[in-house]
Amino acid sequence: MATVLGHFEQEPLLVHTNPGLEMDDHDLFRFCQANRALRIERNARGDLIIMPPVAGGSSRGNTKLTTAFENWATRDGNGVIFDSSAGFVLPNGAMRSPDVAWVRQDRLNSLEDDPADEFVPLCPDFVLELRSPSDSVRVLRAKMQEYIHNGARLGWLLDPMEKQVHIYRPGKEPQILNNPKSASGGQVLKGFVLKLDPIWAATRRLKRGS
Repeated sequence: MATVLGHFEQEPLLVHTNPGLEMDDHDLFRFCQANRALRIERNARGDLIIMPPVAGGSSRGNTKLTTAFENWATRDGNGVIFDSSAGFVLPNGAMRSPDVAWVRQDRLNSLEDDPADEFVPLCPDFVLELRSPSDSVRVLRAKMQEYIHNGARLGWLLDPMEKQVHIYRPGKEPQILNNPKSASGGQVLKGFVLKLDPIWAATRRLKRGS
């Protein structure tokens, strides 16, 4: 376990299911519903990934992020925002739950079945992961690359501890912004600009005056 700036990076628990236990997407959805207290994902090999709960500051940061993106998406009208509780089944078979995701409405409309009651069977157009103090940077970077390889057009990894934004795009090396004041959605999230100081502040403290 690595220590970073007084925090502990914690690798998620990996549960091997093959051979012996095979779950299709519907079975996995039911399993997650039966274990709502756990944060569960699945990798492309079919292994279950059990992640620790996030810290209070990370939860507050997630809330602010979801609100900012939802306000933009409502004005934009071209897609749907999902929070960290949504599961997406990627083309490689993995099931992931980014902290924030945006999917174009036309892609949702083209699905054979309405995914309102199950996992969404596609990779979002945009994904965001907010690093919690216990999150492994290595794991998060690999997850961001997986999103891009499976069709995401833009990905942001926000690291409040380093005040960095890692930007992922198809066919390009990740770009790292150090202590930026804002991040722009460019051609994917047209007209969206995220102010970062409120996000950094929310993850650092909850008590007033602290």
